[in-house]
Amino acid sequence: MPEPTTKTASAFTKVPKSIEVTVGSVAEFSAETAKVGADVKWQKDGEDIQSGEKYTIRAKDTQHTLTVNEVTPDDEAVYSVICGTSKIHFDLKIFHPDGEEGSGLPTDDSLPDSAKGRKDSVWSVGEGSTDEIDKHDESQRSTLFIEKPQSTVMNVGGDVIFTAKVEAKDLLRKPTVKWFKGKWMDLASKAGKHLQLKELYDRNAKIFTFEMHIIKAKENYGGNYRCEVTYKDKFDSCTFDLEVLESPATPQPIDIRSAFKRSGEGQDDAGELDFSGLLKHREVKQEDTGPDIDVWELLKAAQPSEYEKIAFQYGITDLRGMLKRLKRIKREEKKSAAFAKVLDPAYQVDKGGRIKLIVDLADPTVDLKWYKNGQEIRPSTKFIFEHKGTQRMLVINNCTLNDDAAYQVRAGDEKCQTELFVRELPVTITKELQDTSTYVGERFELECEVSEEGANVKWFKNGVELENGVRARHRIKEDGLKHYLYIDDATKADSGTYSVMTTGGTSKAEIKVDLRPLRIIQPLTDMTVKLGDEINLKCEISENISGRWYKNAQIIQSSDRVKMYHKGRIHRLIIMNSLVDDEGDYTFVPEAYAITLSAKVHVIDPPKIHLDFLKAVDYTVTVVSGNKLRLEIPVSGEPAPKVVWKRGDKVITDSSGRIRAESHPDHSSLIIDCAERDDSGNYSIMVMNEAGLDSAVIKIKVVDVPDPPEAPLVTEVGEDWCIMNWEPPKYDGGSPILGYFIERKKKQSSRWMRLNFDLCREHTFEPKKMIEGVAYEVRVFAVNAIGTSKPSMPSKAFIPLAVTSEPTLLAVDDVTDTTVTMKWRPPDHIGAAGLDGYVIEYCFEAGTVPDSDSDSAWTPIITDAAQFRNLGALTDSNEAAKLTDSNVDKSAEVDASAAVQPGTVAAPPSSGKTTPTKDASVGSETKEVPDSSKAGGEGAAQKGKALTGKQDKPALPGKVENITPAGIAGGQPVSQTEQAKATAEPTLSKDIQITQDNRGVDAASEQKESKDAVTTPTEVARPSERWTVANPDLTDKTRFTIPNLPTGAKIFVRVKAVNAAGASSPRLHPQPILVKEVVEPPKIRLPRHLKQTYIRRVGETVNLVIPFQGKPRPKVIWKKDGVLVDVSQVSIRNSECDTIIFIRKAARGHSGKYELTVQVDTLEDKATIDIQIVDRPGPPQVVQIVQVWGENAALEWKPPKDNGNAAITGYTIQKADKKTMEWFTVIEHYQRTSITIPDLIIGNEYYFRAFSENMCGLSENATVTKNCAKIEKEGTPYKNPNYKEFDFSEAPQFTHPLISTIAVAGYNATLNCSVRGNPKPKIYWFKNRVLITDDPRYRTFNSQGVCTLEIRKPSPYDGGIYSCKAENDLGSTEVECKLEVKVTQ
Repeated sequence: MPEPTTKTASAFTKVPKSIEVTVGSVAEFSAETAKVGADVKWQKDGEDIQSGEKYTIRAKDTQHTLTVNEVTPDDEAVYSVICGTSKIHFDLKIFHPDGEEGSGLPTDDSLPDSAKGRKDSVWSVGEGSTDEIDKHDESQRSTLFIEKPQSTVMNVGGDVIFTAKVEAKDLLRKPTVKWFKGKWMDLASKAGKHLQLKELYDRNAKIFTFEMHIIKAKENYGGNYRCEVTYKDKFDSCTFDLEVLESPATPQPIDIRSAFKRSGEGQDDAGELDFSGLLKHREVKQEDTGPDIDVWELLKAAQPSEYEKIAFQYGITDLRGMLKRLKRIKREEKKSAAFAKVLDPAYQVDKGGRIKLIVDLADPTVDLKWYKNGQEIRPSTKFIFEHKGTQRMLVINNCTLNDDAAYQVRAGDEKCQTELFVRELPVTITKELQDTSTYVGERFELECEVSEEGANVKWFKNGVELENGVRARHRIKEDGLKHYLYIDDATKADSGTYSVMTTGGTSKAEIKVDLRPLRIIQPLTDMTVKLGDEINLKCEISENISGRWYKNAQIIQSSDRVKMYHKGRIHRLIIMNSLVDDEGDYTFVPEAYAITLSAKVHVIDPPKIHLDFLKAVDYTVTVVSGNKLRLEIPVSGEPAPKVVWKRGDKVITDSSGRIRAESHPDHSSLIIDCAERDDSGNYSIMVMNEAGLDSAVIKIKVVDVPDPPEAPLVTEVGEDWCIMNWEPPKYDGGSPILGYFIERKKKQSSRWMRLNFDLCREHTFEPKKMIEGVAYEVRVFAVNAIGTSKPSMPSKAFIPLAVTSEPTLLAVDDVTDTTVTMKWRPPDHIGAAGLDGYVIEYCFEAGTVPDSDSDSAWTPIITDAAQFRNLGALTDSNEAAKLTDSNVDKSAEVDASAAVQPGTVAAPPSSGKTTPTKDASVGSETKEVPDSSKAGGEGAAQKGKALTGKQDKPALPGKVENITPAGIAGGQPVSQTEQAKATAEPTLSKDIQITQDNRGVDAASEQKESKDAVTTPTEVARPSERWTVANPDLTDKTRFTIPNLPTGAKIFVRVKAVNAAGASSPRLHPQPILVKEVVEPPKIRLPRHLKQTYIRRVGETVNLVIPFQGKPRPKVIWKKDGVLVDVSQVSIRNSECDTIIFIRKAARGHSGKYELTVQVDTLEDKATIDIQIVDRPGPPQVVQIVQVWGENAALEWKPPKDNGNAAITGYTIQKADKKTMEWFTVIEHYQRTSITIPDLIIGNEYYFRAFSENMCGLSENATVTKNCAKIEKEGTPYKNPNYKEFDFSEAPQFTHPLISTIAVAGYNATLNCSVRGNPKPKIYWFKNRVLITDDPRYRTFNSQGVCTLEIRKPSPYDGGIYSCKAENDLGSTEVECKLEVKVTQ
């Protein structure tokens, strides 16, 4: 490790001494500095002292004095004197006249010569003299330290702090600092009670502070110290002295604390108390103990088992310290078998020097190897191996910094090692730098010479280090001992103070760079050019330097039009295509000179009016009426031309009128405020100057928005739309009408809404998406190229309304002999007008007369199909005629199968789709038939055509019979091809569904009749045109019964929905309805789960719903076990389609077979339901012990009398000891009635009991054996020993403590712990040491020793320290935890 040869000396040559004075006297301290006029400060307890009545401060040359006048006890303190970075501490002690003394030290005069301290301080192992140490080489500068520790003088027992500071501005990490005493003693391993090392870092100032604290210094602490700091390849060090003065020996009382001295300070056993120190202060009677005995010799020779005896005999109380010291002594006395003398701990050599490492071998024949940093050293010119007798030497020649390492020598299996420190000598400057003066552009160099080749030399300019780089203006060169700094083409910025620094000194030189005198060879000349010509300015100066061109004091930048040339001493400025803006004062300024060359350039141009921006051929300018027109016409000319505006023969002046003109250097403006229609016309402009004149004519046109149209008319109104018309405006504003905007609003509202965002170019519009039933108004805007006109007057208010859609799902609900009940669904669309009600109309089938005795099975056809055209029209009820017996044609009978049975759903007439229908009696699905809603619409097309249909044979129930069109083959059956052609025409016969009569026809007779029957044309069923209103008043219900109908008649029914807009289209039932009740045989639809036994427990509810069908309404009869059901015990409720049997609370008496009978006339259907109400069984009968042998007992019992109305599934057997009578289960679900119970305990007596079990569970009671079974041991009876009862008493103890937790506010939190103790302890809960009692927010639980505290919905205020305390007669204990309640965001 390199080490400097010199150190920074103290600023003081004489330091103040601590003194002791009496109260009221004067205390004087004096110090002497090394320099005259040095700045010295005095401090008391770290605060500056100012000269005044109390303190007198004097300074003369190098002498400095502090006088304390009229000393008081308050003046007793630590004082210090500061000069530069040197700071000396000293004490002022006060002596009290009453005999009490302070803790001060005697004055320097009372000290013996040996204690006054030494005036020179050298290293403890150094060889320097006092003169060498006191020399201070001002040329050495620290590269890392910004503040170094200073030498200090102090007294024994005092404290001192040495401070070193390192600037961290350029450091990437913390530097490494080491403190040494002497040359090699590293103080980091000695840190302890008396020595402390601290490190601080100031982030704002970026300074590392390293401190070494010496506490209660001892006399041997004095000496030379060194502080070293390293950072990467940088190194710095400084030395300082500490002089410790010895205090006078004064008798003091025994201090028991000082007797406990610590053994081995700074060693491995530092900190152990040595109690033997007490023996030194005891005054014991001197006895003749014979010759002195070395205790350590005894200990080394004794066995380890005798150590304690010897220590007790000779008064050694610190046994642990004794053993450590003895171990260390034994370790130190271990001798090497290979080495007679090992290497020294460390060696030091100067750089370039030669050193010899010597080791003495005990055995010269042993194999020896040398190592450097663990690598074996081979002989070379650098490393030479020598031997002399038993000595082995390693010679290192020409030592360098790379030789600074750890060296090791190995002899056989043993080794020893040392460290070699190579000290680098400072490099001095043997030839100083010389001040130099030069001119700009020339080359200069600086030269210095150092004492060593290859030295690290740094160059600085104005204190900033110069680095050698590719882009640097300077070049640094090294040639042996000489070092050069070159700068080519010098500039004024190169002037400054240049310095060179080595490790041994610094040299400075001043460099001054001046400008050469400048002469103007050719100046700039004034020139006049025409617009567009080239401007060429040229000048010549005596120096080849650059410069800048200025125009009107503004710097000129080079561009495509402006070129600047510099060739040697000539400078040229060329401006191509000159402009008027190029006129001005041009100046050339040479760089770095205060000389300017100036010239004027004048550009001339004839006047001209520029109208290129007016794109119109005739120079027309259009302005909107009411706007301000500012027409700026660019003009050019040099000098500036005069501008005149005219309208006709009238000149427009520059006055402040509505129409005025303004003139500017580059343009002229015509201004018209608030343009009017009369302002339209031709305006002329004329410009003139000395070079000529120019004129032009401009046409101005004033336009406006159109007038508003007239109020629009609403011609048609629909559900959410209307049609409106309007007329165009009378005046279009001078611009064609482009279109119209339409707006609407609700009449009660004031907010208009735009209906079209694209212009409407027509004069009619259809607003849509209006709310039905709301009054609206509309208005119109006219739009031209200028803008939008004002709105027209609103139209008259109108309300969009529409009738509802037709009702849906019209179907027959019920039919009797005199009534027909229809049902339907409301319309799909009702609209804003709402729904007031429904109108139901009916009419009889055309061409037939109702006859209840008619047995005819076929339906006559309609001869005129055009009658279907008005099926959807609403007819006046007064025009509808009722059918009577007088107008009934009994010769024509209607087949009953053509009538619609109840439950058939009518197909919607407007859907155009087919609707599947079902036969009411059979329930089978029929073929789909087309909707008849289009019949009315197609009536005109079918007018004049006769539609006939023929039934080839009787139709089976649910089938659709063929309808044969009339006129094909004379009504005879035709082929499928012909029939397909006929059906392609829109015939109404397809709209009717014909089915078999429900009363049934003998199939054989029908087939026979069909063969014998004559094929004749048949008529299609159709309604008459006389519709009768069934309800005089509107009905709001969706079900209606038409009364007073003749039995056997066939009617058509239709329904209309009515609102404020009128009646909707009718919904027509497409098939005729036969007014005759149809008998339907009864049928019970028994649910699947009731086809098996229905089981319920006692007390449960029985609610059974059994659906059935049949017409007319069937009669329902319930029987239980052949007897009518008692309605007081069982509730029976019947409806048209189902029956309900209800038992609110079932009992076992409700069990049985229930028979349901459904009757319609003489027809009936039956179903049986088996209901079983079960309960738990009774106990078994007579449980008795049959036999007892060994450890077994045999039991028998009888089944219970009451099995709970369910089968017994098993038994549960239990046993109980006669002493405790606690029952334990032996076996469960046992199905037999006898059992043998094994593994009974000898000597015990047992009782047994049995439970019976069924599907409901165990019996409530059990049957117990009357006698007990005693298990006896055969042979010698067993006598129970007498044991002492165990004491289970125990003080409370928590086996699981409380755990600190975090709870969420609003959610319950629990704290848990477990405790044991006997007797059972009482539990108390506390919050923050306050007992929790009767607080509804807290709930406590204690189960099996687990204690729980529940906090209901805690808040942040419930956080704190919770504790649980357990207490019984034997003691108490407590645990606690912390609960934190957080509020979720």
